[in-house]
Amino acid sequence: MKKIILSALVVVTGFISCTKQQFADDYVNPKTVATTTVEKQFSGFLAADLDYVMYKYWNYFVVLQNTALPWSQAVGVLNTPGRYVPGAAAVSARWGNFYNFLAQYKELLNVYNKSTDAEKAEKKIYITLATIHFYDQTQKVVDLHGDIPWSEAGLLSTNSGDVQASYAKFDDAAGIYTKMLDDLKGFADELNTVSLSASVATTLKSQDFINNGNITLWKKYCNSLRIKLLMRVSGVAAFQSRVNSEITAILGNAASYPYVASNEDKIAIDVYSSTSGINNGTNTGMNADFYTGLIGWGGGDVPSKQMIDFMNASVDPRLSIMFQPGANAAGTYAGLDPTLVSNAQSDLVNSGKLSRYNFKNISQNIMLSGMLIDAAETYFYLSEYYLNNNNDAAAKTAYENGVKASIDYYASLAGTAVSDLAKTTYLATPGVIWAGAAAAKLNLIATQKWINYSVLQPLENWAEVRRLKLPALSFLPDNANAQKMPPTRWLYPTDEPTYNATNYATVKAKDNLSTKIFWDVK
Repeated sequence: MKKIILSALVVVTGFISCTKQQFADDYVNPKTVATTTVEKQFSGFLAADLDYVMYKYWNYFVVLQNTALPWSQAVGVLNTPGRYVPGAAAVSARWGNFYNFLAQYKELLNVYNKSTDAEKAEKKIYITLATIHFYDQTQKVVDLHGDIPWSEAGLLSTNSGDVQASYAKFDDAAGIYTKMLDDLKGFADELNTVSLSASVATTLKSQDFINNGNITLWKKYCNSLRIKLLMRVSGVAAFQSRVNSEITAILGNAASYPYVASNEDKIAIDVYSSTSGINNGTNTGMNADFYTGLIGWGGGDVPSKQMIDFMNASVDPRLSIMFQPGANAAGTYAGLDPTLVSNAQSDLVNSGKLSRYNFKNISQNIMLSGMLIDAAETYFYLSEYYLNNNNDAAAKTAYENGVKASIDYYASLAGTAVSDLAKTTYLATPGVIWAGAAAAKLNLIATQKWINYSVLQPLENWAEVRRLKLPALSFLPDNANAQKMPPTRWLYPTDEPTYNATNYATVKAKDNLSTKIFWDVK
C-alpha cells in the first residue's frame, strides 16, 4: 500500500528532438528534475514502466523466471519444491512497479486538470494516448491478481498529501475491464477527429517514444488493444454481445478503426543505443541482462520439450532463429521434459544436450524492441473470433496471416528472411495445416500464439494458456507443497493486508492461488 500512495512523482524535462532515436539519446533520469508540464509528465509516465516493457534482468530473473515463463512452458519447468507458488519478491516487485506507473498517470491527470481551459483543449491528446498505454498495462495486472486498487489509487498528490484519504478500495476486475473497453471505444472515435496544433504535433513527436507522435499508430494500438481485451473476455456471458458487436464494427470499417496488421506497424519501444535511458541493459554477451535474467540459477533459457518437439515435427522455419542446439547436441534440437524428476532434469541441463534460446537473435540481443502489440497476436485473436462466429474462411486467412507475420518477425531478429514458399510449405504441414473440427482449429491458433509469445510476452502467454487451456500442457505435481500444480492467479503482496487492511478485507476471501480471474471460465 505504501507503494500505491507514496510513489515519487516522476517528471521529466522537455526534449528538443523529434525522433525516437534522438529521444533515446537525450533521455534523462526522470527522478533528477523537479518541474513538470503535461507533455513532460507524459514522457515521465511512459518511462515509469520501461523496466517491465523492455527485457531487463530484474523482471526476468526475479519476476518471470519462476512464474509466467515456466507456467506457460515457454521455458522448461525445473521441478524444484515450491515451484507453483509465486515468490513474494516477484509479486512485490511487479506490484510496486505498476503502482509507481499508476501514480505517474494520476499525476499526469492532476497536472492536466490544473491547466487552463485553453491548455486542456490543446493538450487533451496527451491524456488520450497515455490512457491507452495505461490500460494496456492495467490489463496485465488485473490478469495476474483479479480485483486491484485502481480508480482511487495513486491520488496522494491529488489529495494534497492526505495519506488517510488516499487508501484505495479494490475495484472489481470485470468492472475495470468494462471501464477500459468503454473508454477505448470512445478513444477509437476521438482519434478520428483529433486535430493537433503545430506546436503540439511537434512536441508530441519528441515526448512520445512509443509511436513518435504518429496518430495512425496510436489508432492501431487502441483498436488492437480493444481486440485483445474483447477476446480475453469472450468466454464470459455478460461480455459476449459486446465482443461480437465491437469486433464486427472494427472489422467492418478498417479506415476508421485500423489495427496492427503488419510487422512494420508493431507497437513497441525501440532501442537505438544501449547507453541511452531506453535499453535492455548495458551489458552484452554472456552478461546481457535478458540472458542472465532468463538463465538465472541455470536452465531458465532452455525451452520446453513440448515446444521443441512440435517445432521439430513441423519443420518450423522459426526453430533455428528462436533456438540454438545445446553445446553437446550434435546440431539437434531438444527441450526439457516437465514430467521428469528434478535430478534427471538437472542432469539433462548440465549435459549440454538441450537447446537454448538463441543467443544472437534473442537472449543476448540488446537491441530487441520492447513489444507491446505485434501483428501476429492480433491475427490470432481475430482468427479465434471468426472461428467462434462460424466464418471458417476468414478464420483460416487470419490464422495463416498470423503465422506468416510471426515467422517474418522472428526472421527480422536474425536479419534474414523466410521465403513465401517456405511459409506456404509450413502452413501445409500436419499439425499446422488448417483442418479438422473447430476444437482442433482453436488448438492450432492457441499453439501458434504460444510459440509467437514465447519469452517475449510471457504475461500474455500465461494469460492465454489459462484462458484457453490450450495448448494442453503437462506438469509434474509438487507433492512437497500444498500448491501442487500451477496457480490460476498471483496472491496480493503482503503490504496490502498490512497497510490497506480495511479495503483488503473486501477481497481477502479471493486472495488464494485457486481463485480464477473472471475471464477464466473453461
